[in-house]
Amino acid sequence: MSTKTYTPRLADKYKNDVVPALVKKFSYGSVMQAPKLEKICVNRGVNGAVSDKKLVDIALDELTTITGQKAVATFSKKDISNFKLRKNMPIGARVTLRGVKMYEFLDRLIAVALPRVRDFKGINEKAFDGRGNYTLGVTEQIIFPEIDIDKVNKITGLDITFVTTANTDEEAYELLKELGMPFKNATKNNSN
Repeated sequence: MSTKTYTPRLADKYKNDVVPALVKKFSYGSVMQAPKLEKICVNRGVNGAVSDKKLVDIALDELTTITGQKAVATFSKKDISNFKLRKNMPIGARVTLRGVKMYEFLDRLIAVALPRVRDFKGINEKAFDGRGNYTLGVTEQIIFPEIDIDKVNKITGLDITFVTTANTDEEAYELLKELGMPFKNATKNNSN
């Protein structure tokens, strides 16, 4: 009896469709040169965390529910008196996804969450950092179906960063586009 291990749909798509497309487009000498998605970092700052500690716990719970992996609190690095902020106070939540959970989250983001954004016309293709990483800002956590809208007391946003092994923004753009990211001008060449 053989036990087949589970591989996410997008992991298969990457291996079977994305790598050959990238090798053809950028004429790599080997398939190992094709860039890959290394990790997805989901980050959320909590407004008002200084005065109400429960807001950080709510953010941790929501991020854990959205990603399927336990979120950790982020802490302030220095004192800022104007914000009544002390060093090492919890001010946010973050999760770093890799492997199976990363591909599962990406699949849910592309197929379910992003289409639920009001007046969605695609994501901006100019949010690359120059080193092949892409950051996407989401204004409402309720676009994720895992969040029960009746239990949400405050609508907040979160940042999702896609860290790739690509050397250039153009390679990272092609990688994410091939994986199914709905860029605004996916038909137009990304040369401007």
